Amino acid sequence: MAFSRFQAGIFLRVSTLAITLVAVAWMITDTQWYVTIALLVSAALVQVAMLTHFATQSSRETARFLDAVSFDDASQTFSRLRGDNTFRELSVAMTRVLDRLRKGRAEREEQTQYLQTLIAHVPVALVAVDEFGSVQLLNIAARRLFEGACVDVSQFSRFGDAFATGIEYLKPGDGVILRMERSSGTLQLKVAGTDFALGGTRRRLISLQNIETELTAQELVAWQTVIRVMAHEVMNSLTPVSSLAATAQELVNDVLDKLPPDDSRKPALADASDALETMVRRSEGLLHFVQNHRRLTKRIVARTEIVPIQRIFVRLQRLLAKELASRNIKLSYSVEPPTLEIAVDAELLDQALINLVRNAIEALRDEHGGQITLFACRDQDGHAVIAVADNGPGIAAEQREKVFVPFFTTKKQGSGVGLTLVRQIATVHGATVGLSETRGGGATVTLRF
Repeated sequence: MAFSRFQAGIFLRVSTLAITLVAVAWMITDTQWYVTIALLVSAALVQVAMLTHFATQSSRETARFLDAVSFDDASQTFSRLRGDNTFRELSVAMTRVLDRLRKGRAEREEQTQYLQTLIAHVPVALVAVDEFGSVQLLNIAARRLFEGACVDVSQFSRFGDAFATGIEYLKPGDGVILRMERSSGTLQLKVAGTDFALGGTRRRLISLQNIETELTAQELVAWQTVIRVMAHEVMNSLTPVSSLAATAQELVNDVLDKLPPDDSRKPALADASDALETMVRRSEGLLHFVQNHRRLTKRIVARTEIVPIQRIFVRLQRLLAKELASRNIKLSYSVEPPTLEIAVDAELLDQALINLVRNAIEALRDEHGGQITLFACRDQDGHAVIAVADNGPGIAAEQREKVFVPFFTTKKQGSGVGLTLVRQIATVHGATVGLSETRGGGATVTLRF
């Protein structure tokens, strides 16, 4: 049987050590060569050390392998063992294990990178809160939602006490709707949470999804249903009443025309004619009111196209120039950047902006030096924003949520349709409408696409 390199190495080193020891023993007994004896003894000790080092080579390589496994270091190689038949299988096994570790680590890194990319770009905001109150914004949507850094739960209060309280008392597995008050506007969020442990620390993963557009759409559908039913019932009942009242008035007037001037029945019939005229006029007014609000029940379909916002503002300024001049109101506009474009139905957006500008004109009817400003830009989230601001008396804070409700109006002769129609147009474009106070006084209506 052929010797392996390891066996040959052991045999050679043991033989050399044995010869050295025999020589030392002979010199000690038969000579007085003390220097030579000392040199041979030193050589024997070196040979023992070399023999030990050579014999434990496999143990050292095994220890190095175990260290590599424990530290997840797949860069180590064991080629020195591969050249010897005795340890070749051990070397191959070690290399195979490290190759699998290397492949597994590469797969884990790829999966981690994939999950990080997925979390970063998912449109739902994800936030992690640990048991000590530290907050970690996990993705881009969360950083945009919170408009910057947020490192502690105490900072949630800047978005409203109700929002902070709702997050604090959120139960795992529950979903709630919270109102978030931001500098750029108020949002309705669907919030859900789940608990998990990581590194011995309990954490809560919270998802926050903006459902402002969905809630607005559902609310508009509900209002449309109510208005449709009301309009149907009122029209069915009011139309014959108006027709009969007009007919009765005509009959009474015919009788009055035929009566002599001194007939005693004439004053009573005149009163009846006036009453019927009032009934006809009020019936026609109510019919006009119902027909006006029936516009809200029509389904709006947006045919979007890419439109430069500056072109829309220029067209709007020309269209309302005479009306603005007659009220001595100045209209200005600003677009940043001037080339800003938006994907909308141009006709619907014109209709919405005309309603907003005319509302502003009405608000400025008793003001001197009236000023209306149209402004468009992109917000920090990259969304297009169009705002219509005036320097009028503004709208009271308690009425700002009501102005978008059908039939509600702050005007003396308003119908309560304009802003509701604006919100309906915004909703079909996936946009939201917000009302805030203009800096220096007045009201600002913002369309955020």
